[in-house]
Amino acid sequence: MARVTVVAILWLLALAALWAGWAADGGWWWAAGVLLAFALVGLYDLVQRRHSVLRNYPVIGHLRYILESLRPELQQYFVERDFDGRPFDRDTRSIVYERAKGMADQASFGTERPVYEAGYEYFVHSVAPRPLPERPPAVRVGGPGCTRPYDMALLNVSAMSFGSLSANAILALNRGAAEGGFAHDTGEGGISDYHLRHGGDLVWEIGTGYFGCRTDDGDFDAEEFARKARWDAVRCVSLKLSQGAKPGMGGVLPGGKVNAEIARVREVPQGKTVVSPPYHRVFSTPRELVGFLARMRELSGGKPTGFKLCVGSRRQVLAVCKAMREEDVTPDFIIVDGAEGGTGAAPLEFIDHVGTPLTEGLSTVHNALVGSGLRERVRIGASGKVATGADLVKRMIQGADYANAARAMMFAVGCIQSQRCHTNTCPVGVATQDPRRGRALDVEDKYRRVQRFQQATVHSAMEIMASLGARSAADLRPDMLRRRVGPDTVRSFADLYEWLEPGQLLDGAAPRDWARDWHEADADTFTA
Repeated sequence: MARVTVVAILWLLALAALWAGWAADGGWWWAAGVLLAFALVGLYDLVQRRHSVLRNYPVIGHLRYILESLRPELQQYFVERDFDGRPFDRDTRSIVYERAKGMADQASFGTERPVYEAGYEYFVHSVAPRPLPERPPAVRVGGPGCTRPYDMALLNVSAMSFGSLSANAILALNRGAAEGGFAHDTGEGGISDYHLRHGGDLVWEIGTGYFGCRTDDGDFDAEEFARKARWDAVRCVSLKLSQGAKPGMGGVLPGGKVNAEIARVREVPQGKTVVSPPYHRVFSTPRELVGFLARMRELSGGKPTGFKLCVGSRRQVLAVCKAMREEDVTPDFIIVDGAEGGTGAAPLEFIDHVGTPLTEGLSTVHNALVGSGLRERVRIGASGKVATGADLVKRMIQGADYANAARAMMFAVGCIQSQRCHTNTCPVGVATQDPRRGRALDVEDKYRRVQRFQQATVHSAMEIMASLGARSAADLRPDMLRRRVGPDTVRSFADLYEWLEPGQLLDGAAPRDWARDWHEADADTFTA
């Protein structure tokens, strides 16, 4: 309502100045002209649908675009950083915005990356590049125990719950997924009407709070889970063990935010604080974990079932692999969430100091599955600041089959990274439950941006793969990615990390530290 009030005041002032100029002093005409111009701009801002900032902040919101246009000139005076914490180089947000808007994301005058500084990474291209495929490949997700496999796109919407995001943001993401043919992870907040309205393919995530399938005392409700998991829109089900930004920690949703709609979706009492514990009630050992995954798959009617985690101890990952082998039960997919992943509700110490980064996490899970002879049965998804085609190819080289993006998808629907997610005052209506702010996000415009961003990013990844001489992800090798580790030293990922051979942990030929961890891993305990 305040936005309308501002524009109304401008109109009143403009009319008053016009009257003063006519009746009192001709000197008022210039003021009337200026005020009338601002009033017309404000009226336009209220009715246009392309810019959420302007809909919520008419007139004054234009300052943001003025400053944004000046950024290249200001760059020499201010050091900017993109969302990877690296020095500014055509801000990652700019790449996402340009692709989402259908603009050419090309730049002149070469790279701005510090190519001779430690940490710089690059691909080794081929002098015999391959032609681009007619359409992007899909990843078939579904192991031996799955009767309803799913073809996963190379890039999908990562886990973001309704409650964290607004209704319009969920609608835009889901419709973009539906039109673009990729998957939309619900996050652990349950399946809302907004996830179902446009028919996008859903990966239903179940967290420690079992929202959407919980009993009155907070336990897992198998009957309710089976009922919803069999909905046509649900294509896969995922059990969240931990998330990158705060692994080993639960969550708290204050009672003041638990309105009637969120209470209904999460199946919790309205107005009461909801606590997600840091651990699951339904299992306590690796063997019980894989048994519960098998139960989830059976309850869902044979749909692909997997789990998400931020990797901690390698020995614990190997313990799960041992349980898989001994029980002859494997998940259909594992989503590896990197410690660099984001959330609006994590302590700084956890964000900065707890959890394994995505590169090391992918390497651990991929090699554990390869070494234990299980890799062909399990697909690996990568989640953690994947925003460009280069990010996607890097993750596939490091062991992933596909990737999920959260923050980049938020950028696509209009997030300007104001870092006010926890205040419920998001200026563009993305991360808020305030209906007045949320309605500024125009679903019709933003879903197209989500679709365009995903398609352009996957296309970029396919172009990079073709330049490497790879026909498909199966042709990607660790030696195709290089990292500068010193001023005069460059090493390939084949040398930087250990890469196990299939079954190498089983035949006793694994490297000493891997063999030791495999020997000490126990399928009946998570003790590191």
